[in-house]
Amino acid sequence: MRHRVTGYRLNRSKGHRTALRRTLIKQLFIHNRIRTTQAKAMSIRGDAERLITLARNSSKGTDAEKVHARRLAASRLVDSGLVKKLFDDIAPRFENRNGGYTRLYKLGPRSGDAAEMVFLELVEE
Repeated sequence: MRHRVTGYRLNRSKGHRTALRRTLIKQLFIHNRIRTTQAKAMSIRGDAERLITLARNSSKGTDAEKVHARRLAASRLVDSGLVKKLFDDIAPRFENRNGGYTRLYKLGPRSGDAAEMVFLELVEE
């Protein structure tokens, strides 16, 4: 039974899965749009949206809360330049939006193995 088991295993070990998710989230924040399989996109979508919400909500906090939020994001992204971009460029774009920061566009099956391909992108408004 899969009671209380969440997330996608993606046929990888724990370390490989963590590295894959971290890399995909970094690429999403750098390029604002990535092309990947539907399973990988669904596995990182929630984490990416949580990071954006963390950055968006920290703008209203005290200085200590802002530092704490940046450190939490840095522990997930492990890239100080990307944390700066997340808090200074990406989060202010979604200041008036209550969630739903990403969008999935289905592209159809990949020709090699028929895996469902999608574009995962940040919503522009």
